[in-house]
Amino acid sequence: MTSSSPPGLASEALLNTFFNWDLIAQTFPRLITEGLLNTLVIAAGAIVLGVVIALLAAMLLLSERRLVRLPARVYVDVFRGLPVIITVMLVGVGLPAAGIRPFGTDPFGYAILAIGIISGAYTAEIFRSGIQSVDPGQLQAARSLGLSYLKAMRLVVVPQGIRRVLPAMAGQFVKDIKESSLVYLLGLAAGQRELYFIAQEEVARTYNSSPLIAAGLCYLSLTIPMTYLVNHLDRRLREGPRPATPPAPADPDLPKTPLQPAGTAGGEGR
Repeated sequence: MTSSSPPGLASEALLNTFFNWDLIAQTFPRLITEGLLNTLVIAAGAIVLGVVIALLAAMLLLSERRLVRLPARVYVDVFRGLPVIITVMLVGVGLPAAGIRPFGTDPFGYAILAIGIISGAYTAEIFRSGIQSVDPGQLQAARSLGLSYLKAMRLVVVPQGIRRVLPAMAGQFVKDIKESSLVYLLGLAAGQRELYFIAQEEVARTYNSSPLIAAGLCYLSLTIPMTYLVNHLDRRLREGPRPATPPAPADPDLPKTPLQPAGTAGGEGR
């Protein structure tokens, strides 16, 4: 018979493996000063790039011409179907190997490009569904006022469609933050390491998983506030501006004076 560890020792080993507070405290300074900033830069750059790509792709997807829709449909289907890790490697390793080096040898730019391409494919479908949910009469009314098709879409239809898909966009932005952890595969240089890269280095050095818990707390500090902020904005947009404070009701104990027509001086008229 094989002997098992006493429950007390097993629980102590479990806590020490995942919640070694000394190791977490040692890892936090580097996570915050270097990893958190780089994660924000990668995620923010990818989100901006993804939104720009998604708006263009969504407009193409809504075209009535099949040849116009086809390139956007291929792009969306391919990059939504590929695993994220393959896209990161194709962009960050494949492009430089093929001699296409828009960012030179700096892996930071390729990291933003890879996550942005993936984000754009998912966000394009979100925009398309939001724009299609707007009443067609909105576009017709804008065209009847003399606006061109592109101007009517940009000023009237697209803003309404984006407003309707804010929660879905928030979910995609949170996903972009989390997927930024995969850029560690590109071998970021010193000073460019994001949260997961730093935590993974500490795990390899100490053979303890507590640095991953510290990195997870940093990710949660980004994703949870973003979710609640967008949900609050969505609620405010749906409910509209708050009504002004109504005037205080008149005191019933005060005597009521009859209204007098303008130009009279109380009492009998002339």
